[in-house]
Amino acid sequence: MAAGSCLLLLLLLPGLVTASRSPPGCKIRITAKGLDLVKQEGLRFVEQELQNITVSDLHGKEGQFHYNISQVKVMDLQLAASDLHFQPQQHLAFNINNASISLRFRRQLLYWIFYDIGSINASADGVNIYTVLQLSKDEVGRLKISNITCNASIARMHAGFSGTLRKVYEFLSTFIVTGMRFLVSQQICPSLEHASLVLLNSVLDTVPVRNYVDEHIGIDYSLLRDPSVSTDTLDLDFRGMFFPRTNENQELENHAVEPVIKETERMVYVAFSEYFFDSAMHAYFQAGVLAIELQGEKVPKDLEVLLRATFFGTIFMLSPAAMDAPLQLVLQVSAPPRCIIKPSGTSVAVSAFLNISLALPDRPAVQLSSMAMETKLSAKVFLQGKALRVQLDLRRFRIYSQQSALESLALFSLQAPLKTLLQLTIMPIINERTKKGVQIPLPEGMDFTKEVVTNHAGFLTVGADLHFSKGLREVIDKYRPAPTAPIYPSSQAAEPSAEPHQL
Repeated sequence: MAAGSCLLLLLLLPGLVTASRSPPGCKIRITAKGLDLVKQEGLRFVEQELQNITVSDLHGKEGQFHYNISQVKVMDLQLAASDLHFQPQQHLAFNINNASISLRFRRQLLYWIFYDIGSINASADGVNIYTVLQLSKDEVGRLKISNITCNASIARMHAGFSGTLRKVYEFLSTFIVTGMRFLVSQQICPSLEHASLVLLNSVLDTVPVRNYVDEHIGIDYSLLRDPSVSTDTLDLDFRGMFFPRTNENQELENHAVEPVIKETERMVYVAFSEYFFDSAMHAYFQAGVLAIELQGEKVPKDLEVLLRATFFGTIFMLSPAAMDAPLQLVLQVSAPPRCIIKPSGTSVAVSAFLNISLALPDRPAVQLSSMAMETKLSAKVFLQGKALRVQLDLRRFRIYSQQSALESLALFSLQAPLKTLLQLTIMPIINERTKKGVQIPLPEGMDFTKEVVTNHAGFLTVGADLHFSKGLREVIDKYRPAPTAPIYPSSQAAEPSAEPHQL
């Protein structure tokens, strides 16, 4: 009996694991081509970091030879051969081979009664650096470099001496060169560890995780799991869920098709499922902003004349004052709109009510008619910079009465005028709201170029190349923590923080 239960559990386990895996609303893939661009910018950053390494003073004594080396400064780096590549599971491997480092330091040498002070030019050749960065999801769902392994070595080091005692110094320089070679090699990895775990992570901190989009809704871009790394790609699964600001803890269950990215030709691919757009419209619906009211002069004159003629009998029976009362049109979405993504295009289905009333002075509005509306909007999705934008256009429109088929027939004459009202008055208002778009989760200083949108069944992908509008150093310096304020009073006012507003 126990064996049978175990067998049943083993059979059900794969299904349970799959069911518990939440599909992403948004997915980003970085390809090997994108990594090549990152390598170019990263190499400049590594050069800057290695130029700032600090080497301790070196002093010692060998017989009658006393030496003191100080003020070590990196003058030049030649990073001839470098490689940045994906390493399956969760890693990036960054290697530098056969590099050279030019150094200058101050010498103080004493040999018997001869004392000499000056500078020494030295070169470290055959510098090899092997680093592996482990990428993971932190506690708030942000991508982080969680660990780094590093190994650095220097094959050869030469020091050049000048002056009358040059031959003596060259003979005794073995002690100096050996010590400096050890000290320099010992400073490379700590410098790269600080650059990765502190400085590069500060750049990843600029990726939006849970931000406000506008005064009504926000978006959750937290990672659902650790990144998935293959030999050619790095895939990131984001929640990609919008929420109303009035209820920020609201969760919308994802039943949409999971985006699948198969392409690797472009530097980066971003995929959005129907859930991504549905959650946005659901959040706006929950926020109560999917309603538009037109009254008085905002109602087109031709439509007003037609509506007054259509409901003349009802208006006439109310009171003489009702004849001159302004019309009031309230368009209210009755359920969260739904997004449909097909290979042929993207559309949005909307169900709404249109209430037509008279706004009588000093009295509650008198409803003339309430009709149901079903519309289908075509959606053009495009990427501009880092902003995902949507432009909507009216494709199909139908009004009907929920009371009777006879009343629906009477409303048929309003079909064309109301469709024109939507196209000329309502759609521009909606598109103005969607014009700002929503930011894609990329670090500051990195933008998309040459974007191409491709529709699939249940999701769409945006293939693009990457462009650095700001260098890593510029972004790091912008968000570098300010120095700790002195404990004594200061007459200088504190600088305002440049940290972006995030939840």
